[in-house]
Amino acid sequence: MINFEQRNLLHKLLLLDLAIKSLQHDHKHVEQCKMKSVFLPTIDALLKQLSKEYFQLKYQLARQNIKFISWQSINEHFVDVQIATAGNDQVLQYANQALKAQVEQLIIQHLEQ
Repeated sequence: MINFEQRNLLHKLLLLDLAIKSLQHDHKHVEQCKMKSVFLPTIDALLKQLSKEYFQLKYQLARQNIKFISWQSINEHFVDVQIATAGNDQVLQYANQALKAQVEQLIIQHLEQ
């Protein structure tokens, strides 16, 4: 069983994972733009920063025997996230729209730094 602090760390890890995947997806599309030399350095720097934070957090959770296993889409509104802990596996359910809004906010916060 994970406690409140661990769940918050895990939630942040999931947001970072989604942000990285979204930026990697968008990177491919920006490469086709005429103004790619303006946008790509910003995306690359952001990806580097988010990846570093992601791996630090992943390591911190691994030391507590908590591991993110997989995403599973339930329907267009919800997703299940499977987590492995020392005692047992857990499934956490998230709303897609809430995750999207939180990922956007995370990216905006990192851009403003």
